[in-house]
Amino acid sequence: MKLTFLGAADCVTGSRHLLQLEKTAKAGSKGERQRLLLDCGLFQGYKTLRERNWSGLGVAPASLDAVLLSHAHLDHSGYIPALARQGFRGQVFSTGATRDLCEVLLLDSAKLQEEDARRANRTGSSKHATALPLYTVADAKKALTHFVGLPRDGRLQLGEAQIRFTPVGHLLGASAISVTAQGRTLVYSGDIGRSNDPLMPAPQRLESADVLLIESTYGNRLHAPEDVQARLAQILRATFKRGGSVLLPSFAVGRAQALLLLLQRLREAGELDQDVPIYLDSPMAELATQLTIKHKKLLRISASDAAGLCDGVHLVTKPAESQRLATSMAGPRSKPAIVISASGMATGGRVLNYLESMGPQARHHIAFPGFQVSGTRGAKLIDGAREVKLHGHYLSVNAEISHLEGLSGHADAEGLMAWLRGFKQAPSQVFVVHGEAAASDALRSRIQDELGWRVRVPQHGESVEL
Repeated sequence: MKLTFLGAADCVTGSRHLLQLEKTAKAGSKGERQRLLLDCGLFQGYKTLRERNWSGLGVAPASLDAVLLSHAHLDHSGYIPALARQGFRGQVFSTGATRDLCEVLLLDSAKLQEEDARRANRTGSSKHATALPLYTVADAKKALTHFVGLPRDGRLQLGEAQIRFTPVGHLLGASAISVTAQGRTLVYSGDIGRSNDPLMPAPQRLESADVLLIESTYGNRLHAPEDVQARLAQILRATFKRGGSVLLPSFAVGRAQALLLLLQRLREAGELDQDVPIYLDSPMAELATQLTIKHKKLLRISASDAAGLCDGVHLVTKPAESQRLATSMAGPRSKPAIVISASGMATGGRVLNYLESMGPQARHHIAFPGFQVSGTRGAKLIDGAREVKLHGHYLSVNAEISHLEGLSGHADAEGLMAWLRGFKQAPSQVFVVHGEAAASDALRSRIQDELGWRVRVPQHGESVEL
């Protein structure tokens, strides 16, 4: 086995890990290698990281036999259309729920890529003569034709490799991936979910691995011991009392559905007045909610709770309607309301219109649910910034800012260690990936000190013979 870290090795984004397996040599031949790419994500956050998306994969896409996809979030799946554009001819294996979510996420990502390129060309803001999208909607559609569903038991045979997908919470369809070949097993954790996630079941544990890749998004942090439903109720009460509205920038997939569930529970408990309007302003979140209901058997909530996620919720679909609603929030006579809009880190999308209209006004409240990648507007605001660049100018932010960490879809440091303790024996080597430097090193230290395992943090582009 040979492992090359093409992404998420020195940062929390751009997950791409190339696994090469020796094929049984035929008589008189030197043997060949089967090439499997574990995840194929976009780099996000700081500009220096985003620029890696334009540097190519680091290996010829046409040489890949398959992509094994842990889940649908763009930092794990968002580079697949670029791969297809560059000549990838293999198959993408994922759970059915992951494939369904990717159809929503990848098409939306491609649309945004095209819109950003058009905007740059219109305003002359690109450093290139002609700004081009990283990939197009046509590329995304082509990429989706490469997806292959898994058998019900999550197992398949690829050449000489036995593959197994094991549910780990976090998101619909999210799985750890085990690859067994030549008597050795490599396990890639993907993203590990929380044991007390409001929507997703606790992550299933695995018992053995020779080589382990473990994510470290929250490797140096613990989730606040707060009741997120009670905290959200407190935010709503305080904001409505002063005549303001609450903006919830949200990932369209997973987080938006968790927020809808909490708001429905607050209504049922009488802690949220039925007259206060709830707006879901994200067509992608609306589609993702429909898919959540479709895959309700994967959830920890009842079928009736899943079906009622959008009861009494105003679905904002047309761009003009969205713009009118956002503009109305700036008016002094606007009535209290709750708006859920994407993107979750305020990096783009319709949420920017709400940030522009609500941000300058102290009566409003902007609550960011879940993890915020360093360098994003969301991360800057929860870190105390009172000014952010938006639509080419700097916006003063006077609204109250909160971070609802209790809605993170990731296991914290204790959750990660609990999952690791499920292994019955120490892997021969552990690699800590998918975390910012401090988080990855903190988790590395805990694994070494508490479990006594051989562990290290790989570097971007590093190759290791296993």
